[in-house]
Amino acid sequence: MPQRAAREMLRRMNASPVKPPVRTPCVQVCFVDPQARLCVGCFRTMEELGRWTRFSDEEREAVMAALPEREKAYQAARAARQGKR
Repeated sequence: MPQRAAREMLRRMNASPVKPPVRTPCVQVCFVDPQARLCVGCFRTMEELGRWTRFSDEEREAVMAALPEREKAYQAARAARQGKR
């Protein structure tokens, strides 16, 4: 490769910022509870799972902030269902 072309290629590589990876709550335990319509690994809804990569950073952060409360509610409902058996 001619030196000029190599310099140009390096300039373009250095000029384009590398996007950081998309932050995700995924824990690689994918099981959707059909009744709750939630993934019981990360507690995202089916819609959130499908649109995750198209969400803005702000939308992802809002979902992630809601997940701990969603998990608690899911666990409480599950315990209540098991207690009725």
